[in-house]
Amino acid sequence: MGAFDIIIIVGVILVGIVVGLYYLNRWAAKKQAAQQKFVDSSKMETTIFVLDKKHDKAKNVNLPKVVMTKLPKMYRVMKMYFVQAKVGPQIVTLMCDKNVFRAIPVKKNVKIELAGMYITSIKGMKTEYEKKQLAKQKQKQDKREKDLAKFMAKEAKRK
Repeated sequence: MGAFDIIIIVGVILVGIVVGLYYLNRWAAKKQAAQQKFVDSSKMETTIFVLDKKHDKAKNVNLPKVVMTKLPKMYRVMKMYFVQAKVGPQIVTLMCDKNVFRAIPVKKNVKIELAGMYITSIKGMKTEYEKKQLAKQKQKQDKREKDLAKFMAKEAKRK
């Protein structure tokens, strides 16, 4: 077996892997679209009081047994973002994604969109990305004002 044969075999294997990943991605996108449709239909807006936030495994968080049994095995061992909150008179544990988790303040009332026990978004608060963009704009504005002040001081000295 020569070097050319090895290159052909490796090429065929790589093409097979790329094709497999392509079809896996299409399957996952279809599944996500179906789930997103369900989440959008069951969203409701509520106000919660956030008691605690955790980035932990599902078995270490106080989740009901029914939820733990229905949770896929992959999610049982994976670390996820949990928010312990008071919704009305009840204290519940809710799940959310990374961006929502970072934006939620602790020990404050927050208006959120809730789908089952999943927090989809926060109402009336800025995400981290929006906060960073505003900070950049403010820095640019401050720099412009500083440069303008220097320019005006130089012009005053000339006259």
